[in-house]
Amino acid sequence: MLTPRRSRPALLPLQRSFWMQEAEPALQACAPLTGSQAADIVIVGGGYVGLWTALTIKEVSPQSKVVVLEQDVCGGGASGRNGGMAMSWWPKIATLLAFADVDDALFLARASARAIDDIEQFCGRHGIDAHFRRGGWLWTATSDAQRESWEGTVRACARVGAHPFEAMLPEDVARRTGSRLHRAGVFERGNATVQPARLVRGMRRVALERGIVIHEHTPVLEWSQGRPSVIRSARGTILAKSVVLATNAWAASIPGIARLIVPVNSSIVVTQAIPGRLASLGWTGGEAITDSQLMVGYYRTTRDGRIVYGKGTGALSWGGAIDDTFSRHEASCRMAEQDFRRAYPTLADVRVSHAWSGPIDRTYDSLPVFGTLAGTEHIHYGVGWSGNGVAPSLLGGRILASLALDRHDEWRRCALVGRKAKRFPPEPIKYLGGSLVRNAVRRKEWREARDLAPRRIDVMLAGLAPAGLEDKA
Repeated sequence: MLTPRRSRPALLPLQRSFWMQEAEPALQACAPLTGSQAADIVIVGGGYVGLWTALTIKEVSPQSKVVVLEQDVCGGGASGRNGGMAMSWWPKIATLLAFADVDDALFLARASARAIDDIEQFCGRHGIDAHFRRGGWLWTATSDAQRESWEGTVRACARVGAHPFEAMLPEDVARRTGSRLHRAGVFERGNATVQPARLVRGMRRVALERGIVIHEHTPVLEWSQGRPSVIRSARGTILAKSVVLATNAWAASIPGIARLIVPVNSSIVVTQAIPGRLASLGWTGGEAITDSQLMVGYYRTTRDGRIVYGKGTGALSWGGAIDDTFSRHEASCRMAEQDFRRAYPTLADVRVSHAWSGPIDRTYDSLPVFGTLAGTEHIHYGVGWSGNGVAPSLLGGRILASLALDRHDEWRRCALVGRKAKRFPPEPIKYLGGSLVRNAVRRKEWREARDLAPRRIDVMLAGLAPAGLEDKA
């Protein structure tokens, strides 16, 4: 039986981000799949998760023939349009402990922190200039309502003997962020920033050098559930002993896992280069910064002195279709710019040079889910990165490689595999209910940002929203 890859055509390609334009102005693409082929393992999706999976498989099983099918180009999706913040799972320790025992939760949190080191070392070994900079992460409060949002997480870490967060004086937070809007915060020293498109395109180069076959501009139309699977694109077919689905938010169109995630908008604006102005602000340490809103603001600087300011606006599309909502959603880009202007009023004259949107594959608890499609033993998936995939995707590649190779190791046994994650309701409840909750969150946080009390009904409805990037008190 052939299973549809999607229920509707996707918008291709998404608007190219600043990152992709900077990384590879004359974008080179591998040839699409044509004719009939066969492979040991076919990976659908050529972003971070798909490429880390392919690279890990080749490392532990060099004889395996691995083929990556990417509907656009590697980096054309979320991996080339995110904020480039390599973060750990320490901010999600309480959520990990909700479904894992202490040892398993610590294994995943520590591994996510080491993944940042692994990315730095990978780039060094392979000559990838991904602009890696370990400036740490400031988790901040930009309103009175956000104060001490991190305290529950800090206590949860302490209960398991971990102390990744450093307390900071309010004046130091304001100084290091370059804005007095930041009233308090904590610091996680091990986090880093990267130029995300340079990283994913570098991974693509290494994959090709290791003999991994990549077909870009190859949307998968359908596959069979029997083993081996027959995977069909517009111009070719491929026979696969094992299949890995690493499609991020596009997984919302796959029956069986669609209700594990909801694609939500996140939008980014980038300023012109202003290195001198950054120096005068005092934001010179390369810190990644977030506030503590559910519609989180996340921002960092670039090597040439730009500010990259993103906002998780939560805008939805009907049925999770990856449409213009996730390419360049003007209303969401305006929200991101408005938050930037509010945080840095002295930069009112600074021009925004680039803006774009992207999809976040949000799960209910903002941690990914791994498993095997029902009715099969060889089609595996990993979805739900929820806006924190730059570093954890490396772990995802190890987990999916172990599933695809049927290796019974620590990655296959980890608590993220086969967990019973809460599912989103079907349409139309997902879209209509999600939009109702989103608008309540927006109204609530608009008032809180101005130190006004939110309406009780908005607080109640906002409480129904899925968890955010961090576990907040």
